[in-house]
Amino acid sequence: MAYEQALTALADPTRRAVFEKLRHGPMAVGELARGFPVSRPAISQHLGALKTAGLVRDVRQGTKRIYAVRPESLKELRVWLNGFWDDALAAYKTALEGETGDG
Repeated sequence: MAYEQALTALADPTRRAVFEKLRHGPMAVGELARGFPVSRPAISQHLGALKTAGLVRDVRQGTKRIYAVRPESLKELRVWLNGFWDDALAAYKTALEGETGDG
């Protein structure tokens, strides 16, 4: 399932930070690497993992690769997370109805 790949990719703190940086718009690898305590090749590897998970896409512009978030890729993850919310609300409602005796 795609959400499992997304969760695995985002489990790494550096990948999460790269992904967060991309929320502000598309960026080249060199631009993304600024401010990180890891090398540019390491950032490229993290971007590769995010791309494999379907969270980002890249396009070539001359000698640069520009990366951007794929918002549609977050849909399955969001649906999965919303399922937890729905289940929690249903359990809460059941618990409240049991305490008040309403049905």
